[in-house]
Amino acid sequence: MILAVTGATGFVGQAVLDEALQRGIAVRALTRRTQPTRPGLSWISGDLASHDALAELVHEADAVLHIAGVVNAQDMAGFRAGNVAGTEAVLAAAENAAAKRFIHVSSLAAREPALSDYGKSKQQAEEAVRASSLDWTMVRPPAVYGPRDTEVFELFKAARFGFVPVPPQGRSSVIHVDDLARLLLDLGGQGWETFGKVYEPDDGTPEGLTHSQLAEAIGAAMGKRVWAPNVPRGVLMAAARGDRLLRGAKAKLTPDRASYMCHPDWVSDPEKAVPPNIWQPQVPFSEGMAQTAKWYRDAGWL
Repeated sequence: MILAVTGATGFVGQAVLDEALQRGIAVRALTRRTQPTRPGLSWISGDLASHDALAELVHEADAVLHIAGVVNAQDMAGFRAGNVAGTEAVLAAAENAAAKRFIHVSSLAAREPALSDYGKSKQQAEEAVRASSLDWTMVRPPAVYGPRDTEVFELFKAARFGFVPVPPQGRSSVIHVDDLARLLLDLGGQGWETFGKVYEPDDGTPEGLTHSQLAEAIGAAMGKRVWAPNVPRGVLMAAARGDRLLRGAKAKLTPDRASYMCHPDWVSDPEKAVPPNIWQPQVPFSEGMAQTAKWYRDAGWL
């Protein structure tokens, strides 16, 4: 099997590469920078705007796994360029190469496009996938955590000091990055029963977790008892505007991100769960949190 992967240098993409190579799958991966060589892995130099690179990436590929995307941008144009135009370019390359099988990594944010430019761009990317002639399957991961993650990592850093402010009251599902990687690769080898399906996986925790429960679990993984107050929407939005003013394009908390963070329901829809005969999560939440905290320490991040 030849697997073509976009976004392979990112958080989820690196976990996918590790799992794919362990399974003996031949991988072609897109990169904008020089990467270390690995047996079974061929790096293709280029990005989502490089039509020649995309053509080389998907040539004779048995499946295309599109992970690449933009989670933070200055405006809608930035999200559209990374998430919509980028997806359309990969779809066109796959169709031209007759690759057929296409696994698209979307987001739960696509369910609520009115909340944020990010969510709107992910919904538009989904529409492009649906309109294609490929045998597609879409995956909308909830909050993804695990080694190498830089997003949930911010909460681990805060937990060191026993104070983890969280959004207004709501619930979220989570998934460990290794479980997500296994799912994406498992889908690449599945037949017609997964074609045209949209899956919302999670770690198996019924109804997800409250924001406070998530913060407390991170504190437990760090050996700390934490105070996790719910920050009102107005305060969170003001903090986001302040972060944008202070750090510009490097801001972690943007108004767009704060808007969808305040939504009360980011729980994976059980009606869109992956059939258990295809995939099941293997990393229990508490175990995954402890493993992640250990990785951060061992890597010198904490």
